[in-house]
Amino acid sequence: MKIYTKTGDQGETQVYLTDTLRKRKDDLLLEAYGTLDELNAHVGVLISHVNNTDKALIEQLTLVQRDLFQLGFAISASSTLDETRIVALENAIDAMQKSVPAQTAFILPGGTLQAAQAHVCRTVCRRAERVLVSLAEQHELAPVAQAYINRLSDYFFVLARYFNYHAEVSDIEV
Repeated sequence: MKIYTKTGDQGETQVYLTDTLRKRKDDLLLEAYGTLDELNAHVGVLISHVNNTDKALIEQLTLVQRDLFQLGFAISASSTLDETRIVALENAIDAMQKSVPAQTAFILPGGTLQAAQAHVCRTVCRRAERVLVSLAEQHELAPVAQAYINRLSDYFFVLARYFNYHAEVSDIEV
């Protein structure tokens, strides 16, 4: 199978919603897909920086990657993403927060390589959320989509703090 089809050479591509449609590549729907794809790639980079002995965290982040793929389906037609994945994120956030000191100030992105990459994931996640909010004005989204992406950015923020604390690197306070 060839990877190139040449059908997008004029700035349009095919999307699979309830019906198959051709959309301009600068359509908000494609912006949403692209931003989720970018976030998924950044999560892949984050996974590559996690210590291989932390199998549970690698598994958790791999599930996030799968969730992001399902989030794309939540935009399109069908998705297996549901409330249980939001609860899983909340449980992970709660567990990590128990192991780090209370936050008493705003913090700057940075610290360890893993924390810095988690912050990159957080900021791309926030952009994805903004795109989904705009897209919801003109396109039906599964209700879980916005809630999941909102909780995911919180997850990445706490994960960054978790990485720094367990590496004995202080958060950079404003």
